[in-house]
Amino acid sequence: MVNITKDIDTIFPDPRNARVHPPEQISRIAGSIKEFGFLVPVLINSKDQIIAGHDRVEAARKAGLTEVPCVQVEHLTKTQQRAYVLADNRLALMAEWDQATLATEMEELQGLDIDVESLGFTPHEIDEVLQGFTFEPGMEDGQGKLDELDPKICKCPKCGHQFDSRQHDQAFA
Repeated sequence: MVNITKDIDTIFPDPRNARVHPPEQISRIAGSIKEFGFLVPVLINSKDQIIAGHDRVEAARKAGLTEVPCVQVEHLTKTQQRAYVLADNRLALMAEWDQATLATEMEELQGLDIDVESLGFTPHEIDEVLQGFTFEPGMEDGQGKLDELDPKICKCPKCGHQFDSRQHDQAFA
């Protein structure tokens, strides 16, 4: 493996890359690059084809960069390169957040000179993290005795507003 800097116009995407990067994601990555710099190099093969980092290259273009750091991978066969593209993307999706630690980090960063939206979270997601809302199934003890609750009275878990679902049912009947 060789660490190099490449002109952004000399590297090109893998036409078989199965990941799609929506414009919102690219904008967020570009914001992160502007805030922190380009810290994770692009993986390329000996022919300057991107193995991993398609999103970062697109975001670098959006951020106005003309060069990007790369690692030239020479030890993988073509088959291994194709497999690694899938593994790199899939394995990242398997991670989960420690919600308490995430909330603590966001709270502390909010009080410092950092734009927490540059972390890639939407304002709504930041609010949910900071307010401790999760939409994971709760335990019976944490929610009360579910069989004793009135199934027609609904309560918003965020604001606490209660309403009678029968009114909702009649409005849409």
